[in-house]
Amino acid sequence: MTAAWWVLPVAYALDRLLGDPRWLPHPVIGMGKAIQRVEAAIRRLVKPRAYRAAGLLLPLIVAGGSFVLTLAALHLLAGISPWLAAACEALLIWTTIAAKGLRDAGMEVCGHLRRGDLPAARRSLGMIVGRDTERLEPPEVARGAVETVAENIVDAVVSPLFFALLGGAPLAMAYRAVNTLDSMVGYKNDKYIHLGWASARLDDIVNYIPARLTALLLISASWCLRWNAAGAWRAVRRDASSHPSPNSGYPEAAVAGALGIRLGGENGYHGVKSFRAYMGEKSRELEPDDIPRTAKLMFVVSGAFVLIATGLWIWMAGGMHWI
Repeated sequence: MTAAWWVLPVAYALDRLLGDPRWLPHPVIGMGKAIQRVEAAIRRLVKPRAYRAAGLLLPLIVAGGSFVLTLAALHLLAGISPWLAAACEALLIWTTIAAKGLRDAGMEVCGHLRRGDLPAARRSLGMIVGRDTERLEPPEVARGAVETVAENIVDAVVSPLFFALLGGAPLAMAYRAVNTLDSMVGYKNDKYIHLGWASARLDDIVNYIPARLTALLLISASWCLRWNAAGAWRAVRRDASSHPSPNSGYPEAAVAGALGIRLGGENGYHGVKSFRAYMGEKSRELEPDDIPRTAKLMFVVSGAFVLIATGLWIWMAGGMHWI
């Protein structure tokens, strides 16, 4: 658990207020550089036929190293002052959350769509998705933004908070390292099919429980907002497992059902068409306002999780401990 009951609420509040300031050095940048160096060392020292076994080294070194370094730093700070260690832990957990950044990226796309600037909306969407965006029509641009925000409610918000609750900043940082590994080497292409398999599989494993917890929270949030909670429940039960990802279908299906829209369909990746299973039912065309609606669901879910997690911390700690 975190060092003090207030660490998670403070970390979440910092993200809501400040997001990811450019002036603040971000641990993910260091993780990215570490991944590049470890990968380069493996390719230099290991023969290609041993890449599959060597792929285990990437999460072991990068995620394990993130955990150990964070734990050691907090231990040293605790020797100086428990308050200093707790404050540093809140700052570190803050860097693993990206709710505000996710919302801002989605709202940039929404703003362009509302103004009728389709080329700018396509460019903004292209900054946050891997699919081809150059020829997308407004409903498809909106779909891309909604899907990205919905999917990343797990990766960028609930999962880091979940692991922070279980193991404080060290486990949250290890999770962020796993997620960064997946985004950099977790591809089923010729370059990473063997070297990146362990990173991709580990990312699926660590997000398994948070993804399903997020779906339940999204259904509850849609009920609290008096949106279509029954539709969200039906979509999760019927459609979530059809997604190519073992986890992404749960938040996407829940959001689709809650908003009464249909996600999924045909996407293009470097000119190659790929069909994603449909999530939800198409009761209407997607519109720009579906992007802030999805962000609203994200904030209700994340705020609820922080309240629940704080209550669990106090309960597991056996009472109110201020430090």
